[in-house]
Amino acid sequence: MKTISDQGLINRIKKPKTRRGKRILEKREPQLVEEVKKAILFRSTTANQNGIQLLKDFMALKKPNAIYLNRKEQWQPFEDATKIEFISQKNDCALFAYISHSKKRPNNLIMGRTFDGHVLDMFEFGFDNYHSLSEFQNSKISSGTKPILLFSGQLFDSSPEYHRIKSLFLDFFVGPNVDHINLNGLEHVIHFVAVDGTIHMRSYRSFLKKSGVKLPRVEIDEIGPRVDFVVRRNKMASMDLFKKSLKQPDQVMKQVGEMKKPEQKNISKDVFGTKLGRIHMERQDYGKLKLRKGGAFKAT
Repeated sequence: MKTISDQGLINRIKKPKTRRGKRILEKREPQLVEEVKKAILFRSTTANQNGIQLLKDFMALKKPNAIYLNRKEQWQPFEDATKIEFISQKNDCALFAYISHSKKRPNNLIMGRTFDGHVLDMFEFGFDNYHSLSEFQNSKISSGTKPILLFSGQLFDSSPEYHRIKSLFLDFFVGPNVDHINLNGLEHVIHFVAVDGTIHMRSYRSFLKKSGVKLPRVEIDEIGPRVDFVVRRNKMASMDLFKKSLKQPDQVMKQVGEMKKPEQKNISKDVFGTKLGRIHMERQDYGKLKLRKGGAFKAT
């Protein structure tokens, strides 16, 4: 017998009315191997031009896994998280970035992520010393390039807050999932340096030049954006909830364990799945074997 609360929960479950809606809902269901997390970028009614341009630079770095909403929002994520949870779930985005500007909090950037439809953690940064991508007059990287993320500074390892910020930056800028890496394709480097309470973000393009030896000479050229962040406030999930968000399905962990398991020598399986093994023994002298002799061979 269903209770009233159960019946209300059933009524709130979305039921697809078309094939396209069914495919969308199936795509949003939990998968064994999740796709790259998408980010949604939006701004407040008070956002200034620097903040809007910073969002567009993040959009360029995150493409094609980013959605930029040009509409102006009047709410603040730290004051009402339900708004951002609704927008993130509607657009199937687990990451978000929000720009605002006020006299109390000038040049304000809020970055965060969601888990199971609710905000997992978010951080508010004040940004300064900002130079956009367009200010660097040099060649840029192609869209969808997987970057190398470097983190320098003791705070990323010693401070729980900065350790969670590092995890957030990894989720945000990690790039597409790949099975193999071509060294010639590693041309984008994003460097985060934590010094004296400030996080310096720098973006470079790397070049492989001839060096006269087998290993090439690596040169880098700054391509932007360049920005410095100062942490203002945060809303971090409890350690139990954070560990729950990191949990992997048993099937995936089993596959990872098999990949890490060292290969056993002289052991194979046939087409029927039977395990076969080969052992190595010292050479035997068959002349010394004691065989059983029948009575017909006995001397009379």
